[in-house]
Amino acid sequence: MTDWSQLTHAYGTAEDVPGLLEAAGSDPEDPAWNELWSRLCHQGTVYPASYAALPPLTEKARRLTAADRTMPLLLAASIVASTDQPFGPPEPKGVYAAETAELIELVEEALGLPSLARSPQHYVELLEALLAFEGVEVWGEELHGLSGEEYEVPCPACETDNFVVFGEHGYFSTTDGLYMNEAPEHRRDLQPAAASSLEGLAQRLHARALTDGQADVAHALTYVFGRAYCAECGELFRIDHAVEARYRD
Repeated sequence: MTDWSQLTHAYGTAEDVPGLLEAAGSDPEDPAWNELWSRLCHQGTVYPASYAALPPLTEKARRLTAADRTMPLLLAASIVASTDQPFGPPEPKGVYAAETAELIELVEEALGLPSLARSPQHYVELLEALLAFEGVEVWGEELHGLSGEEYEVPCPACETDNFVVFGEHGYFSTTDGLYMNEAPEHRRDLQPAAASSLEGLAQRLHARALTDGQADVAHALTYVFGRAYCAECGELFRIDHAVEARYRD
């Protein structure tokens, strides 16, 4: 039995966590989820109570239908993927191996829902959660850039920050953070990877997106794992390598 009074979260004692977990329903807009997220994964930071919440979050996800378990899955994934651990990692992380294995099964079931074909953003969120539970560094936290249609990364040569944009606003790199309001003066076309050239994680994600009926996600992946020219110095660089360099702990 977890003694929550001996654990802490972002605001102090974690005695309120069991009540919030009980109150949180299947609706993502349920205020209890916002309260839990704020306490257990505050701006990406995790606490001793965060890891202790993994078993009840897993149980809650198990009790909900595949269509309704998004919030416990995403919160658990954010806790598992976090590298901001000011109080150190859990006792060891291996103590939650059983929960992690079950969470993988639960998120796989959710990813298999036909309804996700109408919601690429929801699909990417769940795919990111799967990578988090599998222990995939960086992409278990940053894959959501796919649905955000941009990554901000430094040029590996001159270190200038570039916005790598792929989607509604076009497919280019620019140093202009206001590119959404007007066409930037300095922009360079992206160089997408050929689907046949993708390897490893890139090939796996691309093939899965196509199998799952997420053609737009698969298309965006060819850009994320493609190349960009620095809009400042002209250096050609791998976008995924730049993302990993920025966010790897």
